[in-house]
Amino acid sequence: MGLINLIAIILTLSAVFSYINFRFIGLPTTIGVMLIALVVSFGFILLGELGIVDLHRFAEKMLSGIDFNKALMDGMLSFLLFAGALHVSAKDLAAMKWTIGVLATLGVALSTFVVGGMMFVLLTVLGFNVPFMYCLLFGALISPTDPIAVMSTLKNAGIGKSLETKIAGESLFNDGVGVAVFVVILSIVLQPEQVSVAQVALIFAQEAVGGIIFGLALGALGFYLLKSVDNYQVEILITLALVMGGYALALEMHTSGPIAVVVAGLLIGNHGRAYAMSIVTRQRLDNFWELLDEILNVVLFVLIGLEVLVLQFNGAYLLAGLLAIPLILLARFISVGIPITLLRALTTWAYSAHVVKILTWGGLRGGISVALALTLPSGAERDIFLVMTYTIVIFSIIVQGLTIGRVARRLSR
Repeated sequence: MGLINLIAIILTLSAVFSYINFRFIGLPTTIGVMLIALVVSFGFILLGELGIVDLHRFAEKMLSGIDFNKALMDGMLSFLLFAGALHVSAKDLAAMKWTIGVLATLGVALSTFVVGGMMFVLLTVLGFNVPFMYCLLFGALISPTDPIAVMSTLKNAGIGKSLETKIAGESLFNDGVGVAVFVVILSIVLQPEQVSVAQVALIFAQEAVGGIIFGLALGALGFYLLKSVDNYQVEILITLALVMGGYALALEMHTSGPIAVVVAGLLIGNHGRAYAMSIVTRQRLDNFWELLDEILNVVLFVLIGLEVLVLQFNGAYLLAGLLAIPLILLARFISVGIPITLLRALTTWAYSAHVVKILTWGGLRGGISVALALTLPSGAERDIFLVMTYTIVIFSIIVQGLTIGRVARRLSR
């Protein structure tokens, strides 16, 4: 099937599912379309198993033409991160920089090892012979909270501004750190004899620090270009070029594309909107990126729902995924609780009594975890972790995503 036909089918399904959700279901758009896509996917599978009509095979063949990892990590992610960062207050982030920084670094590293240890024990008990390093790899891909899932859910959650900034800020930066951790552990798994401590430190510095520096340079260039013209069509094109060209160049330079785009988005969204744009440009730019964000979010969540058609499900893998859900939540509680406890002890900052619980439940996993799981080397470990990742992501988006606002409001009271 050609690329144009694939795009046409996915966009048509996205429009139909959005209409059904808006008219008859009334869930937040991203969660609603993913739920409908899941129902349709399982319907295809059931019809195929009953021999009524083999839509499952057609859908599976269609989806096999979509590289989910490349579609998200090399395609949609840069646009979604920039759109999310564009409307985040740099002043609010700066006020909580240490909290967000510690959660996005120490929290992710701690979660990786806690999850890895728990999964090694769980899979051993279930009779799977999975090496510990593969369990750490799973810990790295499932630990970062997904900025796309988090930002789309927070729009409708109605929680306090301080908590929203903590959750959104952490999710915007920890995916870059999580990808760096994943790359390091994957290198150790594939070539253990060629990876040294110095190389690990270099990879982290190149990815994280390099991403920040490149993002600042990208944002500064964008600010200069935007300030030098007053034409909203040209200025929108400049932001598109910054996102697409900047992200691609960051990947070629082996720095973190996600971190670079987020930093650039924060600069353009704050200083750029305030000092480099006219009121007309600001309105048109906001409208453009909000619309693009909504469309890409819907398409992504439809793809997540349809991706079930190409997974190799079996009872044992599904059981492992279901049992992993409470363990992942416990690991999140530990990896958030320890940094927050340390910050409480070392500073005079005030934290609400239930902030750890809210951050735990608000740490949604999404498409980034699925995309990373798809890059695992072929083998039994990949099949197990792909199903486990998918199970955790579906629970996270539907259950946590639909209840985070209620949980936060209740605990805040």
